[in-house]
Amino acid sequence: MYYDPIKKTLGQVFNRTPWLRRLFYHLLDLLLLRTWHVHRELRRWAKGRTQEPLNILDAGSGYGQYTYWMSGLSSKWDILAVDVKDDQVADSNHFFRQIGRRNVQFAVQDLVLYQEPNTFDLALSVDVMEHILEDVEVFRNIHASLKDGGMLLISTPSDQGGSDVHDDGETSFIEEHVRDGYNIREIQQKLSTAGFERIEARYSYGEPGQISWRLSMKYPILMLGKSRLFFVLLPFYYAVVFPFCLLLNWLDARSTHDSGTGLIVKAWK
Repeated sequence: MYYDPIKKTLGQVFNRTPWLRRLFYHLLDLLLLRTWHVHRELRRWAKGRTQEPLNILDAGSGYGQYTYWMSGLSSKWDILAVDVKDDQVADSNHFFRQIGRRNVQFAVQDLVLYQEPNTFDLALSVDVMEHILEDVEVFRNIHASLKDGGMLLISTPSDQGGSDVHDDGETSFIEEHVRDGYNIREIQQKLSTAGFERIEARYSYGEPGQISWRLSMKYPILMLGKSRLFFVLLPFYYAVVFPFCLLLNWLDARSTHDSGTGLIVKAWK
């Protein structure tokens, strides 16, 4: 199914006021398991750096929730958030001006082409690379755009059931994906080819996370894909499943997984 129309509808609902958008961000932070893993890695990276004037690239910013979270950690960080969708970029710029976060700028850019040599201390790519066929080109551009010692943090589906694909005959749950998921050695090799010298990769979305994802994301999206009337039922649905999803997310983020449907990858220039 196509996920973008549902995302656009959700964005329109929560973009009506700054308060609703903040609420939307907080709900995403709690519900989306990848956010738990990404925030954990970002906290580790940020330790001892919040008073430093650093430059950060949010490569594929989407709704802007990760930029919002990072900009709240330090006003000394300058964050450039890029995306290919004009409407999301415009909405995000408007929202961040409304709340007075002047250290953030959103811009329309194609990651296959965008490069800003030796500029950024950190680059973040969350649920982006599964949408881009020319992934090595993107990795090369990000590598060139990082300063020496800079880090790229990636969250993306793995080939162990990412995109809800478990057999050769199955197709991705999300139609916009150009690949079902990365083999852990494949993405390490591609990053190495792009010039990264040190690479660490681990699985996310182990057993607890997979259950949480089905409850919090897959089933609601399938319902909304059938009819927008399910928007009315969503609050009641989440009232039941939300506590279980929180517990499952907490367990997954604090466990080491031999396999999982997601990958968390860190690579340094």
